[in-house]
Amino acid sequence: MHAASLLLGIFTAVNVSAGNWPQFRGTQAAGVDTSGAAPTRWDVDKRDNIRWSTPIPGLGHASPILWNDRVYVATAVRPGKADLKVGLYGDIASANDQESHQWRLLAIEKATGKIAWDKPGYEAVPRVKRHPKSSHCSSTPATDGRRIVAIFGSEGLFCFDMGGQLVWKKDLGLMDSGYFQVPGAQWGFASSPVIHDGKVVVLCDVQTNSFLAVFDLADGKELWRTPRKDVPTWGSPTVAKAGEQTQILVNGWHHIGAYDFANGEEIWTLDGGGDIPVPTPVVAGGLAYFTSAHGKSRPMRAVRLEARGNITPPDVGATNAAIAWAHARQGNYMQTPIVVGNHIYACFDNGLLTCFDAATGAISYSERLGSGSEGFTASPVSDGRHVFFASEVGNVYVVPADGKFSVVATNNLTETCMASPAISDGTLFFRCRERLIAIAK
Repeated sequence: MHAASLLLGIFTAVNVSAGNWPQFRGTQAAGVDTSGAAPTRWDVDKRDNIRWSTPIPGLGHASPILWNDRVYVATAVRPGKADLKVGLYGDIASANDQESHQWRLLAIEKATGKIAWDKPGYEAVPRVKRHPKSSHCSSTPATDGRRIVAIFGSEGLFCFDMGGQLVWKKDLGLMDSGYFQVPGAQWGFASSPVIHDGKVVVLCDVQTNSFLAVFDLADGKELWRTPRKDVPTWGSPTVAKAGEQTQILVNGWHHIGAYDFANGEEIWTLDGGGDIPVPTPVVAGGLAYFTSAHGKSRPMRAVRLEARGNITPPDVGATNAAIAWAHARQGNYMQTPIVVGNHIYACFDNGLLTCFDAATGAISYSERLGSGSEGFTASPVSDGRHVFFASEVGNVYVVPADGKFSVVATNNLTETCMASPAISDGTLFFRCRERLIAIAK
């Protein structure tokens, strides 16, 4: 592909439709809405550039999604307040909160923050424990404006109408996600569903019986299921077009790859990387970007969408006909990276932000956000002008989207923030520990 065409493709890919934000990180998990300029500075306590702030019950790291004039949020509510331990630490033990939980779906008016409805979806004692930094509702719902689908971990896949009434549900089995070397360490499920062409895509990489599957959105009928053999992963699938073929891209450790959306047949596969894969694949300009961390590698790689077969190179940092560029030790752990204009931004969990040329992989800079003592889990979003990075303690660092490093502003949300925000028409929506906050000029 000619370089100019590639760069045009990158810009076009992130100039997504304004207004709607239908899944985790918006359309194709791109994380970008260029329709309006979001504020770079705000003050929650003084209400400066705060449109509204609405309390959300329970604990959930599911991101907000938007369709037309409403924001939708999923949460898990239990008696009392659930513990949440943020920060940079290596404790692999599970949280002990096995009381009965109620998974709920809320609709909130986009303009005012008023709760339009708050509907229970399911109630039970969670079948699997969570990590102390995780929640029992970490999967982001998805919508096409007719239906809303949500994965409530091991409790199943649920489909609602736009009024919050249950249409159908499916038992996906035990979604036991945790450290593969210590199977008893249960950390909770986080992969989010994706709706495409009237179908629901789910990726279930867990300790045993992992699979990728597609269901009919209308009635929940399983259309196909392809077994997978990999360690537990927490990223979501991404649907992308490669010529005339629609692909499902998935992250992993031993089984990164692409599958045919029509029938689940494997298109290409890639082995190697970090052994706790969390980030979701992102697509721009004919390339799919994959990253993961933990263990000896944390690669950042750009794979051509027309790849076929086993594309594994002899070294994790090597390239070949399918891998356009790669760095062996420059990837992300928790965050999904973001492509804005000609650059891709990747923030490690300790705040180390690296900016790459999206076409060539050349590093523009690698600089620290914050002091290095706060964790970064929520994935960034952008209005095409700036990129917004929220730390776990609620500090939001605003960085120019021009490939040159500076911190324009640092704003505090006054609460912990683990969920990736949404952005629509120049308004930022941060789902914090206890509130959903709309930030706009």
